[in-house]
Amino acid sequence: MKIIIHDLDKQEYNSFVQMYNPNTTVISDNGTIHNCIGCFGCWLKTPGRCVLKDGYEDMGKLLSQCEELIIISECIYGSYSPFIRNVLDRSIPYLLPYFTNKNGRTRHKNRYKNNFILSVHFYGEDMTDRERETAKALVEANGINFYSAENKVYFHNNLQSMKGVLQ
Repeated sequence: MKIIIHDLDKQEYNSFVQMYNPNTTVISDNGTIHNCIGCFGCWLKTPGRCVLKDGYEDMGKLLSQCEELIIISECIYGSYSPFIRNVLDRSIPYLLPYFTNKNGRTRHKNRYKNNFILSVHFYGEDMTDRERETAKALVEANGINFYSAENKVYFHNNLQSMKGVLQ
């Protein structure tokens, strides 16, 4: 299964998708997502599941079932858009609250034995080289934290240049 998380409006997104794929889960902003409140309830009270009930509470389980996570985000100062950042923050139940040390880096232990491919498509006009480097480093860090099998980062100057990305 693929998961696509995007910050596009419905019309923009539909212009990229050539056909419906039943093996793809699409996560978009439906206006109901709450910000992560840092309560760690997803680790302590309801392990693996966010305590906030807004339709995004099962992000950890969803990630555990995907082969590829595709993120489409406006590049904002070398980072994700607020909606994408919020979805990723709400995905912390994918990990355990315990730490491990691997290759000299401390990180959370993996709750699930899944290593998906992380593909990130940043779009935006006038991205600087520094923003691109920051975004690449961010995706690399996310890949390490989410135990991804591979990381791919793409930059698009505008939405039109992304045509054909989601076949």
